[in-house]
Amino acid sequence: MYTVTIEELRKAIPTIGTELTPIIQSEPGCGKTSLLKLIEEDLGDKYDYIYVDCPVKDMSDIAMTIPNHATKTLESYVGSLFKMESPKPKVILLDEFMKSPKLLQVIFTRLMLERHVGDTPLPEGSIVFGTSNNQSDGVGDTMLAHAGNRVCIMQMEKPNADAWIPWAGNNGVSALIRAWVHMFPRSLNSYLDDGQEDNPYIFQPKKPQLSFVTPRSLAKASIIVENRDILGENATLSALAGTIGVSASGDMSAFLSLEKQLPRFDDILKNPEKIDIPEEISAQLMLMFQATDRLKTQDELTKFMSFTNRIPSSEMQAVFFTMMVRSKNSRGLARNNMQIAKWATDNHELF
Repeated sequence: MYTVTIEELRKAIPTIGTELTPIIQSEPGCGKTSLLKLIEEDLGDKYDYIYVDCPVKDMSDIAMTIPNHATKTLESYVGSLFKMESPKPKVILLDEFMKSPKLLQVIFTRLMLERHVGDTPLPEGSIVFGTSNNQSDGVGDTMLAHAGNRVCIMQMEKPNADAWIPWAGNNGVSALIRAWVHMFPRSLNSYLDDGQEDNPYIFQPKKPQLSFVTPRSLAKASIIVENRDILGENATLSALAGTIGVSASGDMSAFLSLEKQLPRFDDILKNPEKIDIPEEISAQLMLMFQATDRLKTQDELTKFMSFTNRIPSSEMQAVFFTMMVRSKNSRGLARNNMQIAKWATDNHELF
């Protein structure tokens, strides 16, 4: 099976999507829908951006024929969803296209093939793409064969831990969740990978489950983790179980309990050369991920590097270095720091 990453797709869709409609497939919660936002970031306000939630739409949302009493004919009126009053070209996402009612799939087929909504053409240069779950996911995705032959079906690679963690850092996901994923990278494996039949964290189409770990559910769990002191231990565990699944919630709760072993961040910056370093690797990881969010000045970063350099494991130091240079919120700070530059030179063999 050929697969493409989400970064490859954000380039491919605008490139081919004016003439050929890509239909992006992946298992649930992998970030397919976020492609519309990523493309908007890349292309700016030259386009109108339109999200179509296909399973909940009906004919009246797309187009209707209205009597013209003057000509005694029927005219096609396009739904306001498509912003046809604007002359801008459109970027249209047909989300969950393969869950559309069959009649709408026929209507959408003309949109995908001819760039028409009903009988009305889209502005020149408009881009159309769709998303769907894998048919092997067993969640009701089907497509007529003749329609499938008119589009470009592409399999999106599920983001693994290495790909998801920098995205999560750039999008406000809790540092503690990111650290947990680093400790438990198999939580973002795919059921399509070999040897995942007994993976307790992930979506398994052959098992009845509503809550499991995905990039989406991890991001949604962030508000639970950030408010766990208000929720209390029992409600936090219950909320996590209902968001990322029972197995992941138990392991994450145990991981979060290690936070009590952490020195206060301000105390690290006050005395980086002498403050005790937590012995638990998990606790060290928490500090590394928290630091990428909290460090704001060159002085703070230099002090924290003095602390980091005391950690016996160069691999743990590398975690901090990698997060600093891959996060858009901290890479500028890292690039101009002499301690970071020295560490990178001294440890170049790690990369």
